[in-house]
Amino acid sequence: MVLPAQSAAVLAAAVAIAAAAAAAFLLPPSSRLSWAQRGRFADMILANATIYTADPARPFAGAMAIRAGRVLRVGAYESVKELKGRHTHELNLSGNVVLPGFIDSHVHFIDGGLQLARVPLRGVTSKDDFISRVKEATRDKHPGQWILGGGWNNDFWGGDFPDASWLDDISPDNPVWLSRMDGHMGIANSLAMKIAGINRSTNDPIGGTIMRTAEGEPTGLLVDTAMVLMFDVIEKVSPHERREALLRASRHALMRGVTTVVDVGSYFPGVSAEKTWQDFSDVYEWAHTMQKMLIRVCLFFPMPTWDRVSNLIGENGRSLSQWIYLGGVKAFLDGSLGSSSALFHEPYEGDPGNYGLQVTDMDSLLNRTLESDKSGLQVAIHAIGDKANDMLLDMVDKVVDLNGVKDRRFRIEHAQHLAPGAANRFGKQGIIASVQPDHLLDDADSAAKKIGFDRAERSSYTFRSLLTGGAQLAFGSDWPVSDINPMQAIQTAISRKPPGWEVPWIPAERLSLDESLKAHTISAAYACFLDHAVGSLSQGKYADFVVLPSTSWDDFAGDLPAHVLATYVSGKLAYP
Repeated sequence: MVLPAQSAAVLAAAVAIAAAAAAAFLLPPSSRLSWAQRGRFADMILANATIYTADPARPFAGAMAIRAGRVLRVGAYESVKELKGRHTHELNLSGNVVLPGFIDSHVHFIDGGLQLARVPLRGVTSKDDFISRVKEATRDKHPGQWILGGGWNNDFWGGDFPDASWLDDISPDNPVWLSRMDGHMGIANSLAMKIAGINRSTNDPIGGTIMRTAEGEPTGLLVDTAMVLMFDVIEKVSPHERREALLRASRHALMRGVTTVVDVGSYFPGVSAEKTWQDFSDVYEWAHTMQKMLIRVCLFFPMPTWDRVSNLIGENGRSLSQWIYLGGVKAFLDGSLGSSSALFHEPYEGDPGNYGLQVTDMDSLLNRTLESDKSGLQVAIHAIGDKANDMLLDMVDKVVDLNGVKDRRFRIEHAQHLAPGAANRFGKQGIIASVQPDHLLDDADSAAKKIGFDRAERSSYTFRSLLTGGAQLAFGSDWPVSDINPMQAIQTAISRKPPGWEVPWIPAERLSLDESLKAHTISAAYACFLDHAVGSLSQGKYADFVVLPSTSWDDFAGDLPAHVLATYVSGKLAYP
């Protein structure tokens, strides 16, 4: 990538500051001491910048001072320059826009890092391309090795689902499992089904479906909890591979300006909760002990293990360090729209017996939610269909009645399709709507086919209605379902124009630039109880920020850039 001279100068200065900070630790101990104890002076000052703080007390500033990884002062340069000492490094940004580091409110972080090294099927638009990518992956595999990948979306090639026959001829000696982009469906080849013991006599598990031909033979497609049949036989990923995935995922996030993520893990109904706990002990605790963390993570654990989470917080507090925070518990109520398993009040178009799947028993969900809430844990539950969201809203009312009013910040993950009046109920109970704007890019063309034009138009991605109803919006990606890309997500929330569309999809639900930025910064921090530490460039908070190529606010607002120039974490250059 060739950068304009000004942008290159900004990066050169940033690299120089990072080098100077590192060099300080090569000095004799007495000199290091003076470096660390410089009194009231800043380590670094950003000057001549266009700083959007996400802090309503001072929305914009021209300069910022940083000391010991935190914001020391933000305001006009005249008020900041008095903090400049002889060891302070000043970065003149020549007007470049600075934003708080983005917070991605919903990721499957280690899975995303693993997916970066697997068969990439995101954006595939034809059967031939699908097959060729898998065929390419078989070339360096020994017989018997699994071929794993994901990200495919059948709507991109007309809607027909893949089946095992697409894969059998090109991978006769290798079992194959490829997940759909929403993570609620996957396709296996015949060898993988044989290993998993899936045949025409295999019963559908509760909360899942084995898709079959008219003759009753499995097609290779597994939906929701039926995917567990495959997960049980796929070769296990080693701790080393998962640790590498964390580092790979962190670098990918930093490249997009993300400095904090909410990792909801890889738990799914029917899957052992131990996988999430193994990721915690094998990966996150390892990274904590070895000082390998590159970005901040807030971890959510499977709700069935709420008592273990409560005990863990009792032993460690809410954080292991400035990098790893213990958030709460996560559960599921339904599936996804793309897999026709999101739970609706009315049936899917052309499938009158299908209302979607309820993947968790409501009595069990209520009881575990009550216990989690009593223990002080934050609760996050997946709901996509309008009936699933209504059921959760009713359940929250019961929780409040039984456990009392408090600052619980209950989260509904996705809140994708809402019945009339549901948006206002979010605000009534202070519920967080953890939403993913870029999912609408995938669903805009297919929603009407799935649930009918009228239902799609009145219920889908109702961001404006949620804000008007008093909900807090927290933006995320659901990576690896969609890519981590806050700048694109913000553009999507503002325009609601999928690729190739001339007009917005449901224009009344568009958001402003300021509303969208806050949903990826301060509101996202509030949504995971981290608004005291991150989310805005305010005095005392961590100095996590991104520098953009735009050189004025008008330039930025008129043409949102597709990339960031630099990402800083605790005042230190983390990307590039």
